[in-house]
Amino acid sequence: MATSKQSVTLVKTLDKEVDVLVVGLVETAKGPELVGLPTDLESSIRKRFGSSVMELALDLGAKTEPAHVTFLPTADHQLVVVGLGEVDVTPEQVRRSTAAAIRAVISRSKDPVQVAVSLETTDPEMIKAAAEGALLGGYQFRKVSDSENPARLGGVRIVSESTKSESRRAAEIGAVVAEAVCTARDWVNTPPNLLYPESFAEAAKEQVKDTKIDVEILDDKALRKNGYGGLTAVGGGSARGPRLVRFDYHPRGAKFHLALVGKGITFDSGGLDIKPADGMYTMKCDMGGAAAVLAATKAIAELGLSVHVTCYAAMAENMPSGDAYRPSDVLTIYGGTTVENGNTDAEGRLVLVDAIARACEDEPDMIVDVATLTGACMVALGKRIAGLMASDDHTADVVLDAAELAGEDFWQLPIPQHIDDDLDSDVADVKSTGPRQGGALVAAAFLRRFVADDIPWAHLDIAGPAFNDSKPYDHVPKGGTGVAVRTLVALGASLQN
Repeated sequence: MATSKQSVTLVKTLDKEVDVLVVGLVETAKGPELVGLPTDLESSIRKRFGSSVMELALDLGAKTEPAHVTFLPTADHQLVVVGLGEVDVTPEQVRRSTAAAIRAVISRSKDPVQVAVSLETTDPEMIKAAAEGALLGGYQFRKVSDSENPARLGGVRIVSESTKSESRRAAEIGAVVAEAVCTARDWVNTPPNLLYPESFAEAAKEQVKDTKIDVEILDDKALRKNGYGGLTAVGGGSARGPRLVRFDYHPRGAKFHLALVGKGITFDSGGLDIKPADGMYTMKCDMGGAAAVLAATKAIAELGLSVHVTCYAAMAENMPSGDAYRPSDVLTIYGGTTVENGNTDAEGRLVLVDAIARACEDEPDMIVDVATLTGACMVALGKRIAGLMASDDHTADVVLDAAELAGEDFWQLPIPQHIDDDLDSDVADVKSTGPRQGGALVAAAFLRRFVADDIPWAHLDIAGPAFNDSKPYDHVPKGGTGVAVRTLVALGASLQN
């Protein structure tokens, strides 16, 4: 089911193995202008068609509109012209347009295709963006089938005049980050009868076996013994017990300690407060937060970033049964805080606070949790923008800066004190739910109760952009998107010594 690993190579010139060449079209003050077109190809096309590549492209409908793709005939290999927008191209424009071009290319081929991307990229950030865009656009989930469905992207070459060490490093970073995003996508797309807490935990462990990451997995017995009341309650209704996966990457000399926490509900039926059928179908994606933090931690380790990262993935399957937890149950979270459960379909926050409370014991310099947490966040921000709530504005700004650099869309929301007051309980220390209005803020206020006062914290609600159930666009496929992986890797890089 997993996608095969793709290679990215930085080259100065094309080789004979290239099947498809992607070049760009930008809007200048003088009109459209092609970028990245080899002069010898211009000459051969003029000889063959009696017109320039630009004339041929415009005749065939090429536009400077970002991600607009046009195919041109050539003698040696397919030529693809992709719009890049205005001449002052940004890394995100390169990422999105490259992805759109690659996706269009592989949709036309049954066999693996060797692609060269030539957009006059010399700046390292542009090279990284092109590498990411190519691999993200080439993503395909391998179907669960006894017939072959091989990857259609064979390899990627980024054509650049600069092959300096920093340029090669940029291509390497782009490939590693894109691979991490694709790993998260694979996990999200895997059917829930195949990806459940135990198999997810083992898959995560297998992913990092060749890295400098220490792995600890707590099964349901260990979770009960150690007082993880959120995980054991939420996972209690399923025949498949919960798991808590802990990754620890601690390179020598790293001074900043970042803790990542991810919601890993491998399937969410809603429990006894069961979801309607239409709302349940895509709930294999409810472990997107855990997928993001695990994949990002692996990428940070592979890149050798000088930052200490401890990652917690809280995994459970939320099912109704005679052993399921109930609305109005009182649960004891790791560390001793008691919670009055308001709704069994608000299960994500319960597994998260177990992991957050445990992460606080590590005394990190910052905690970031990632979760497909609330439908309310989708109501507020739609399906393409994730919510961000934080303990303070400085922490929010640090994460938002990383998101901007990574090209992912987050929007900061508040956690007002009056919402926090609504979580007071008559029978326990705190209630897990509050007013329906401002539901994303209520959930964040609940999580904040379990963060130590002296630890900066940010909460990323990715419920909207974690799963795309409509047609692909830019570098986003149908299905799991791997959102937040790029932001977390950029965050780790920004916190290095």
